[in-house]
Amino acid sequence: MQDLGIRVLFEGNNFARLMGGLGITIQISLLSVLLSIVLGVLFGVFMTLKNPVTRAISRVYLDFIRIMPQLVLLFIVYFGLTRMFGINLSGEVSAVIVFVLWGTAEMGDLVRGALISIPIHQYESSYALGISKKQTYLYIIIPQTLRRLIPLAINLTTRMIKTTSLIVLIGVVEVLKVGQQIIEANRYTAPDAALWIYGTIFFLYFLTCWPISKLAGYLEKKWKN
Repeated sequence: MQDLGIRVLFEGNNFARLMGGLGITIQISLLSVLLSIVLGVLFGVFMTLKNPVTRAISRVYLDFIRIMPQLVLLFIVYFGLTRMFGINLSGEVSAVIVFVLWGTAEMGDLVRGALISIPIHQYESSYALGISKKQTYLYIIIPQTLRRLIPLAINLTTRMIKTTSLIVLIGVVEVLKVGQQIIEANRYTAPDAALWIYGTIFFLYFLTCWPISKLAGYLEKKWKN
């Protein structure tokens, strides 16, 4: 009977190594998401300012981040900046920097869209009733903004988790890199192990992102009603 290579998953600590690599992936993703949410909220408010200078700055930053592939940004930060300025950045730190730059731009645009989607008459009606500007934002604008924003922010989280697979190219030992190491170590004894290793990595990503995606869909559907 042909050895399909599934045994490689359970030899030694291979499966535990894959789970450890997944932990690195999730850590980088969650740290990047948390920083992106904080900076993205500030950037989103900055984008709504009715000032030509702030609008030009935010537009240039947003377009640059959206046009530039994340892989190129990873190479610029990890290989370019470190050599140009003599900075010693690990692959993990470089990945967080790039994902925060990307996440801040995406989150900022989501915040901007959520803020400008609030009808202007809600502001005017609130002020006409004698409600202060602070109370208007605290009790009327912010709750509605959060309802629009949270499902989109959760979807951004799943996108960031999946995009972390790129960091294998700058040497970060995350789940994909661990899988490659296991396949390479068994390339002669189990040449068909790649199917099982990459298939397992697929399901690990799926099991990580699927509940998050379902939560976003549930909240979006619930809050639309």
